[in-house]
This record gives sequence, C-alpha cells and structure tokens, in this order.
Amino acid sequence: MAPKGGPRDMNRWRETLRDPNINFPGESSQYRHARNQLLQAEDELRRLNQQVAAQRRALPAGGLLPEDYVFESPPDGSEVRFSELFAPGKDTLVVYHMMFPRWSEDPRAGAPGGKTALLPLAGQPCPSCTSVVDGLNGPATHLADRMNLVVVAKADPVRLGTYAQERGWGNLLLLSSRNNTFNRDYHGETPKGEQLPVLNVFSRDEGGIHHRWASELTFVRGDNSPLDPVWPIWGVLDLTPNGRGETAAYPSLQYE
Repeated sequence: MAPKGGPRDMNRWRETLRDPNINFPGESSQYRHARNQLLQAEDELRRLNQQVAAQRRALPAGGLLPEDYVFESPPDGSEVRFSELFAPGKDTLVVYHMMFPRWSEDPRAGAPGGKTALLPLAGQPCPSCTSVVDGLNGPATHLADRMNLVVVAKADPVRLGTYAQERGWGNLLLLSSRNNTFNRDYHGETPKGEQLPVLNVFSRDEGGIHHRWASELTFVRGDNSPLDPVWPIWGVLDLTPNGRGETAAYPSLQYE
C-alpha cells in the first residue's frame, strides 16, 4: 500500500498559505492585538510539541515483548498472535486498550440499541473509549500506509465484533485479549481487573519486538488527557469559547 499520484511541491504550498496581513470582517484593534499575542503562544506551543515529539522518537528501545500473546479475532474467535500484527515492511505497531467492559462505577448511558444494549451496563463498552475508537476508524486507512494499528479489549470476541458492526468500525482491526495477560502486563488493566484506556507503541527489528512508549502521563495526572492526540473531540472543543466544559458525563453513548 502506497499513496497514488505525485508529491506536492511543499515550498509552493507554503507560499500559497503564508499571509502576514490576515484580518477578518468587523474585528477590532483590541481583538487583533490579543489575537496576535495568542498567535505567538500558539507558535511556541507548536515548537514545544515538536520538541517533545522528537524526544519521544529518540527514546531507546524498551523491554522485549515477554511472550507472543495470542488474541481472538471477531467474529469467530480465530487466534492471532502478537507477532502477526506487523504487516510486511511496517515495523511500528500502535495498540489502543479499549475499556470493554467499562469502569464498573461508570453510570453513563449504555448503547442506544442493538445487541450491545442488552448487556448489563457494567458489561457494556466505555463511552469515552467508544469516542476514541470512533475517531480512529476514519484515519485508520491513512495510517495503514505507514504503520500497524490495533484496538484491544477484554470483551468476548463475538461481543466485540457485534459492537464494531453497530458502530461502523470497518477500517480497524479489533482483537479480544480475554484469554491472555497483555492488558495487565502493559497497564491496560488494574490488579483488580478494571480496564484502563492506554496507548502502547511497539517496534520490530532483528532483535525482536520492543515496547517503545506508553501514555504513562495518565498515571501521573489521573485523567484521560494523554489520549488527546488521538481523541479529536477535545481538540475541537478547545477551539471554542466554552472550551471542554463538564467532562464527568461527557462523552456519552446517548444524547437528549
């Protein structure tokens, strides 16, 4: 798989984009002054993001994969080994740990319909994780050109496959980890069995499969914000005057 067509002339594209005299209808001088100050802060944040991304890429390889975990694939439960998740020529793998079942104390609404709605609420998928996976399904086709992406959940493979159909997740590989220790080993599960929303990155080389990075800031902050890079709803809300607002009940699987 490779992009079709020729590459853009990025120098010409930059020339097309740049305009030092941007202003919008009806704006005041007060607005433009404040906006220009914010523009400087946004540029500084972008540079810091690039610096952190470079540090992340420069991390030395982490530990070797302790075992070739066996997962179950929806809908028939056929076995898939961890080593088989690397497509030929693609040596990077990103794993999202989806909470299915959800946190046992999560009272948010369950699925609005379908077979998933018939499950007890505690056995249903997490609304936040559902939102994350919704956001991954679209770009999965583009990401597949450069890397491997998989969503792992503790749920029964039949339930997982059913929910994927109900949500229209046709571009993603979803696997059940119900019969292995992968979630626990890579901190997608607490010692008490609660599922956690975590991103893990792995790489493959002649020395084997190594862990490279995880969204460990989750365990420092105690919130889900380290998932923001793959969770588009927050980026959009951050652009608005009201911001993120209340997050205890949001996002949900149902809205009034």
